Amino acid sequence: MGALPVFRWRLAPGGYATRRQLRARGLRPGGQQVAAQLERPRRRRGPLVAYLYRVDLAKPVRPMTAAKWAALAKANAARRTCPSCRRDAGYVIPASLGSCVPCAFPDDQRAA
Repeated sequence: MGALPVFRWRLAPGGYATRRQLRARGLRPGGQQVAAQLERPRRRRGPLVAYLYRVDLAKPVRPMTAAKWAALAKANAARRTCPSCRRDAGYVIPASLGSCVPCAFPDDQRAA
C-alpha cells in the first residue's frame, strides 16, 4: 500500500470518519486499515493528526453480553470500594486520595 492520502482539517471528503465518529454512528473499524489521515496545523509544533477509516467498510458495534455487563459492574464496584475500610463509598474513589474521604481525612470527620 502506498502513502496515505492527507487532508487538511475539516476538508476531508465524505465517506471517511474517525474512530469516535464511527462509534457515534454505532460502527467500528472492523479490522480495516487506516484509509486516510487528517492534519490540523499548529504553530511551533508538528500538526495534530487524526486517522480516518472508510465508513462503507465499517462494521456494527458488537452488542454487550450479559457476561460483559457483569464484568463492567464488578469493575465499577471495585472502583467504589475503599481499600482501608472495605465499604462502598457510593462514588469512584479518587486515585489522588487512595481511599474514601472519611479514611483519607479522619480528623475532619470528628470535628463535624
